[in-house]
Amino acid sequence: MSYEYLEYSEKKKFGIISLNRPDKRNALSQGLLQELEDVLHDIGTHKKVKVVIIKGVGKIFSSGHDLKEVYDSDPQQLLKLFQTCHSTMKAIREIPQPVIAQVHGVATAAGCQLVAACDLAVAAEDALFGTPGVKIGLFCSTPAVFLSRNVGRKKAMEMLLTGEFMPAKDALTHGLVNKLVPPQELEEATEKMAATIAQYSLSALGIGKKGFYQQLNMEDFQALNYASEVITLNSTTNDAREGIEAFLEKRKPNWTDS
Repeated sequence: MSYEYLEYSEKKKFGIISLNRPDKRNALSQGLLQELEDVLHDIGTHKKVKVVIIKGVGKIFSSGHDLKEVYDSDPQQLLKLFQTCHSTMKAIREIPQPVIAQVHGVATAAGCQLVAACDLAVAAEDALFGTPGVKIGLFCSTPAVFLSRNVGRKKAMEMLLTGEFMPAKDALTHGLVNKLVPPQELEEATEKMAATIAQYSLSALGIGKKGFYQQLNMEDFQALNYASEVITLNSTTNDAREGIEAFLEKRKPNWTDS
């Protein structure tokens, strides 16, 4: 498939989605978000890759929504924009493949939301994160959802109320990203993480990803009961039986992703 606002390629067992509006600081326009949702659904449906990387072309990861598009839109158009953003974030959550954000430059507003919505994130040591909407009278209400589920209430509110940047080292400390590396090592480090995950069964990855998010907001023993059902079903899959057999026979498993 060809895209106007994205680039997509496959390398080994992972897919690489590049936000490709460098002249607009990779702003998340209606068109870009729709293409991102479409490619994610396509990846989830065809299961040709086991991991997805999202990164930005040019100097930064993403500046968030296209403010000119926001300014020029009537309420119905705005609702459609934010609903498309909602369904794109949902696609990240619902596809079986883990999604890794590869962050350089800055990730602000909905760009920061995109990082927070991904399952994992690797960032350059000089990357900056922020939700500066308050500075222009447009509080970052939608980015607040995933941000507050990554960094905790007080730190999230600090970012939302002050609009100030969070440096990468603080993003690591507060749980917004998993790993920091020198800028020149960012691509290699992200792909190394993707390659590690991609050696495993997509069936197991997908079951685990879904189960992890389902149990997060449950009471402890409700979550344990749910997880017990999940792992019971997981144990009946072809790949679980193959993995256990391979372990017992001291050989490398041959995954069928089923």
